[in-house]
Amino acid sequence: MDKELVYGLIGGLGLFFFGMQTMSEGLKKVAGDRLKKILHMATAIPVIGILVGAAVTCFIQSSSATTVMVVGFANAGLLSLKQATSVVIGANIGTTFTAWLVSSMAVFNVTHYALPVVGIGFAIRQFSRKKNIRFWGEILMGFGILFLGLSFMKDAFAPLKNSQHIKDVFIMFGDNPLLGVLAGIVFTVVLQSSSATITIVQVLAFNGVISFSAAIPIMLGDNIGTTITAQLAAIGSNLPARRAAMSHTLFNCVGVAYMLIFVYTGWFEKAVTVTVPGGITTRNIMFCIAVAHSAFNVINTLVFLPFIGVLEKMSIWLVPKKKDTVELGVQYLEKHLLNTPSIALEQVEKEMIRMLDLALKAVTNAVKGFLEDDKKKLRPVADIEQAVDTLQSEITQYLIELSQKELLNEESEMLPVLIHDVNDIERVGDHSENIMELAEKKIEEKLIFTEDAMRGLKLIWHEVSSMGTETRKALETGDIDLAKKVEEREARVNRLQKTLKKEHVDRLNRGECSFRSGMVFLDFVDNLEKVGDHLTNIAQGIIEGMRWKPEEFEKSAV
Repeated sequence: MDKELVYGLIGGLGLFFFGMQTMSEGLKKVAGDRLKKILHMATAIPVIGILVGAAVTCFIQSSSATTVMVVGFANAGLLSLKQATSVVIGANIGTTFTAWLVSSMAVFNVTHYALPVVGIGFAIRQFSRKKNIRFWGEILMGFGILFLGLSFMKDAFAPLKNSQHIKDVFIMFGDNPLLGVLAGIVFTVVLQSSSATITIVQVLAFNGVISFSAAIPIMLGDNIGTTITAQLAAIGSNLPARRAAMSHTLFNCVGVAYMLIFVYTGWFEKAVTVTVPGGITTRNIMFCIAVAHSAFNVINTLVFLPFIGVLEKMSIWLVPKKKDTVELGVQYLEKHLLNTPSIALEQVEKEMIRMLDLALKAVTNAVKGFLEDDKKKLRPVADIEQAVDTLQSEITQYLIELSQKELLNEESEMLPVLIHDVNDIERVGDHSENIMELAEKKIEEKLIFTEDAMRGLKLIWHEVSSMGTETRKALETGDIDLAKKVEEREARVNRLQKTLKKEHVDRLNRGECSFRSGMVFLDFVDNLEKVGDHLTNIAQGIIEGMRWKPEEFEKSAV
């Protein structure tokens, strides 16, 4: 292959990517946190989610960035699978704007405009005192660099129009669309950018190297290849995130599969050709490819719009729930129950008990991983803790909405107590992460603990574990005697903490343990003691008569 072609392609692609990234980053900075808020606004109505996904992607010029954000929101429990699916579908429409942007090079001499735009953008970014103006300068600079890269690619590909061998390869894609789809998938997976693949196809077509019929299947394959970004983002994520990524893959794979029927029959090409006055020429072929790209994604969206529920179920079937998978989000809180406060409070109690179960499970896993040097026990801790954080946010929001309803005095008095309890449970979950990090440090650094030290740690863990069991039962039943036992255990935990610290100092003085092991030992004891403190706070609320009972509310209302 000609050396100048390779250098031009590599350099042009590099500039294109850098320009796209610079422009995208500038746009995201201008938007600030509003992008995340807009994405979070995606409601249960699929059409709204699709419009949000399209708008955000069109604005930031990166479907990959949108899908990664959506997977992140699904991972955090902020978007349901149905909401995430609709936003991802919208992102497919939004990403077609890049092809329209690139098409403008068929009308304008981009080299004449790109360099001045880069210079102006750089000057604004460098010398402006206002942060927002600097961001706009960054956007302008990225825009210019992007078109400069396109110019280099256009010049690099120009000699290929004289190569019959290259033309024969692309003719083969037109004759056998399935090969073209595979080529599009490979290009996009390698480049990690659907925009780059479409851009290369457009530039090749503009130079007369590739025909419109050969460009269509590559464009379709590009839509499948881009789903790898969401799949990569979902690796190591929780179940909803992996299912959201799968819905993205399904949407594009199924869409390409049925669209190939129309490609093989020639109907798709004819439909696009009809929309272009004067037929397809070298001058307008870039626009034709942009039209085809948009047409596929819009048609596919309209086809799937009534079947988003089916797409959701297929994603669930393809990514099944494993035995110990943690479900994010609430299970008992229903908005329509807010008008019946006594029942709503019962549901809050159920959700709080579930939240406490998760927090205690996280602590148990972290402690066992520490005591047994077992990294497998530590794996679910972060996911469980994240689920606890999500529940805190959802329950607190539910209680705030409940506070705006007409409540009895007893019900109103309960709300701040419940919010405090939810916060205490969340703090228990936080300490599980602290203990997990100590366990990882102990295992990775192969820290040695004496038999006496391990015996002391197991003893304080037994007390805290018993506190957790008793607190959970007291919260469920309102048993004041059981709640008092929790307080008694806390006193024992506090005494144990002081004893273990004193024994640790004695061991250090005798040279029986290392300084690093000692620091981890102390942090472990302190974290368990703090878990005990938060459990005691919950128990004290029960002892002080703050345990609400719907039947008592009914009596006071008479």
